[in-house]
Amino acid sequence: MNEAVRMHNRIKELRARHDFTQEELARRVGVRRETIVHIEKGRYNLSLLLAWRITRELDTTLDELFQFEPE
Repeated sequence: MNEAVRMHNRIKELRARHDFTQEELARRVGVRRETIVHIEKGRYNLSLLLAWRITRELDTTLDELFQFEPE
């Protein structure tokens, strides 16, 4: 079974709720601002550890932060 899956995220939305800039979120999770930009645009496949760090900073869960759908 080789099903293609597309991932969407709500990082930008949830980041705004916390009044975090991309730079601030990046600093809090230990990456560069450009990494946050690429994640928000769906151009970066992040590690589970980085996803977990982002969920902690945004006070959310992986299920709320990321949505997966078949292509």
